[in-house]
Amino acid sequence: MASHETIYQYIYRNKKEGGYLYEHLRAKRKYRRNRSHTYKRRGQIPNRTSISERPDIVNQQVRVGDFEGDLIIGKAHKGAVISLVDRKSLYTLLRLTPSKEAPRVSEKISRALQPLNNGRFHTLTLDNGLVFADHENISDKLGKMVYFADPYSPWQRGCNENINGLVRQYLPKGMDFSNLTPQKIYFIQEKLNHRPRKKLGYRTPYEVFYGFFALNP
Repeated sequence: MASHETIYQYIYRNKKEGGYLYEHLRAKRKYRRNRSHTYKRRGQIPNRTSISERPDIVNQQVRVGDFEGDLIIGKAHKGAVISLVDRKSLYTLLRLTPSKEAPRVSEKISRALQPLNNGRFHTLTLDNGLVFADHENISDKLGKMVYFADPYSPWQRGCNENINGLVRQYLPKGMDFSNLTPQKIYFIQEKLNHRPRKKLGYRTPYEVFYGFFALNP
């Protein structure tokens, strides 16, 4: 079976030869944009450690404490919510950040994870947004590794993406975040952490996350 990339290449080659197959595309561009070049133009995160170097135990999801992180952006890119999700239990930490400057974001993440840095936090895997460019500060403060997913590979942070979708039920796209309060964000966090999940055998993320340590002291 031909990949989608092969199909696109054929369609645009046909266009160059005078064909009209491109007119059947949803977006009738004359040329296809190379997303890898777009990533390079945006700038790359210095000293990032690729997800390919992450320990295999993280993929196995046999322990809690391996978090994925992202930023949920408000209307007009003003204000944001940091979302941190444990891969095994889906336990979620949400933090409001009026500023998307990398040092402020890293500080918020460090403070959110610090209370778990007693054996309950092991790794963090982030999106490639430049808001996470100050990741080394997180590693320095917590003494743990920070990894980055591959560009345009949201499935590598699938737990985080799914939780972001649930957060959007409370904070829909296009919503102005300027009036959000930490109390509102905490309310959403608690709702998510105490909601039974089919994936967890209808236990809550809170029960699975803290129950793991009760069974594995």
